[in-house]
Amino acid sequence: MLENVDLTLSMEKDTYNKELIHNQVALSKLAFQVYLQKRPVIMVIEGWDAAGKGGVIKRLTEKMDPRGYVVYSIAAPQGDDKTHHYLWRFWRRLPEAGQIAIFDRSWYGRVMVERIEGFCNEAEWMRAYREINQLER
Repeated sequence: MLENVDLTLSMEKDTYNKELIHNQVALSKLAFQVYLQKRPVIMVIEGWDAAGKGGVIKRLTEKMDPRGYVVYSIAAPQGDDKTHHYLWRFWRRLPEAGQIAIFDRSWYGRVMVERIEGFCNEAEWMRAYREINQLER
């Protein structure tokens, strides 16, 4: 599928800036509704290494109230995270009612990166599909 990505697409800078501000304001209003309605929300940012995920998160949150969201940068498990189930580092970061949790990488890494790189065997990544569905429910 990656060979189908059109890397020639572009947008005029003025158009980009107008669209960016419009969408940032809309997202800020949605974030306020998350707070008012006391809904927990998860945003997942996935992408290639050096694809600009951090910049996307910066632009997404620029007009949001910083008290309403938290960003979790998820890298390879370290310390305590290595001794627990791979979903533990996500379970403990799930948002409370009225909060937004933004994950810079996610649990999908188990069935993408870890699978491709051989960090888990077939039985583990097949089980991961069921576990991820349970987490999301």
